[in-house]
Amino acid sequence: MADRPDGAGGIQSLDQALRVLVALARHDRAASLSELARDCGMPASKVHRYLASFLNAGFVRQAERSGKYDLGPAAIETGLSALNRHDFVNRTADALPGLAAETGLTALLCVWGNFGPTVVRWERAASLVAASLGLGTALPLLTSATGRVFLAYLPEAVTAALRREELAEAAASGRPLGDIGPDEAGVRTLAATVRAEGHATVDGRYIPGLIAMAAPILDWQAQAQAVVTLIGTDPRAIATDAPALARLKAFCATLSITGADGATS
Repeated sequence: MADRPDGAGGIQSLDQALRVLVALARHDRAASLSELARDCGMPASKVHRYLASFLNAGFVRQAERSGKYDLGPAAIETGLSALNRHDFVNRTADALPGLAAETGLTALLCVWGNFGPTVVRWERAASLVAASLGLGTALPLLTSATGRVFLAYLPEAVTAALRREELAEAAASGRPLGDIGPDEAGVRTLAATVRAEGHATVDGRYIPGLIAMAAPILDWQAQAQAVVTLIGTDPRAIATDAPALARLKAFCATLSITGADGATS
């Protein structure tokens, strides 16, 4: 098919070629010609011509023994360049005022710092929430919604020291950890629950009168680059079907990048 502009101003044959490259990227291993043709809904002969061009440009490589295709060095270089330009924190900070205005809840942006979950942006809602939180505040790992999301979406080695410290403090003081078991097994169960639900919430047992919900901004390794937290006073806001919780999760999903096509998984 000859190159010709389509209705959107693009080139139809180039669009089809890129479909082949995206299909290859979505495989977690090398793929055969027949697999790619099936994925793209194209004749194998057409897919083969596109792959030949990508081979020449270095975007695709072919295994000598199996004949299967995989991403080549040019694709890797392009992907790394795109990832290096993706500024999770600043992009999220720029969008935070809109989230606070839309939900009517105070919004926090937190990153993992030397002392654990750390507030780096604070966007107050119209109805001011009085709390001893501010820029630079370090939040607890096990008893804050923010901390629980980092617990679930960072490698255990990153959170291990703070996790052990907070468990030891709770044991020494006799202070219960609420819905968490008093040991590492309980913490792992909590982390698995947060990952399964895609968010964490806490009620007023930790900060009397305040509720909080948090969700992750995920990178291409499905790890939390940042966490966005909404805080308020109405317990109904953290119900499973609450509009504010749904909006928070959608907000974070839009700013995350975890799939080959940039979509969250």
